[in-house]
Amino acid sequence: MASMQAREDGAVYRTQRQSEILRLLQLRGACSISDLAERLSVSDETIRRTVKPLVSEGLLAKVHGGITLPDAGRELPFQKRMHDNSEAKRRIAERVAGLVSNGDTLILDCGSTTAFVARALSQHSGLTVVTNSAEIARTLAPNDSNRVFMAGGELRSDDTAALGPEALSFARQFRVRHAILSIGAMELDGSLMVYHLAEAEFSRAVIDQAEQVIVAADASKFGRPSLVRICGPERVDVLVTDVAPPADLADALTAAGAQIELAG
Repeated sequence: MASMQAREDGAVYRTQRQSEILRLLQLRGACSISDLAERLSVSDETIRRTVKPLVSEGLLAKVHGGITLPDAGRELPFQKRMHDNSEAKRRIAERVAGLVSNGDTLILDCGSTTAFVARALSQHSGLTVVTNSAEIARTLAPNDSNRVFMAGGELRSDDTAALGPEALSFARQFRVRHAILSIGAMELDGSLMVYHLAEAEFSRAVIDQAEQVIVAADASKFGRPSLVRICGPERVDVLVTDVAPPADLADALTAAGAQIELAG
């Protein structure tokens, strides 16, 4: 039996299962096959058959172990990312802030989720903050009990982030308690991913300078495509997210010794 039916006027009737898959992808950007099968209480093979015509239409794109929206491999502009999943990011940021004590030292990289973390830290005092984000520096510097160090170099126009050799050299001068990362994606094997090589280089430098690495990522990042690998799950100490990760990803993180914290 065909999974979709075409009317004479060219419109297409979709099955309830296809409509639900499209809805989930609109919310999350990407999903693994196993996660969809679990959510819809069907087999992995049923999911593959169901999404095949949607992929043929160009409504979805296949990636290893999952499916995404066609444009999910490209990063959205910073201001658009600040609005997307904003409530989830706010809750994640509050949970991350709960892991930071007054007087702590930390590095925050550039990203929409770490920008939310900076806002959540506004009631903390005595922080020593290193960042390559002018947005984060602007948020935390007005508290005169904080010390805020901003990486130098050319600022990127989209998100006013400093990247490149100067930013790397600057970050490597510090040794901090927490590194808080905002990633572009997390593969199902636990790999941290971003869209730009310079961001990956900065994140790797930050990880090397911290006692504890905290990754702040909402569920839309799980299994979605991205371009550049930062590192594997063995470098992650804590993942703070809004929804329990797919089983494969959760297993990879747990096996690597990472702790999973659910916000809200």
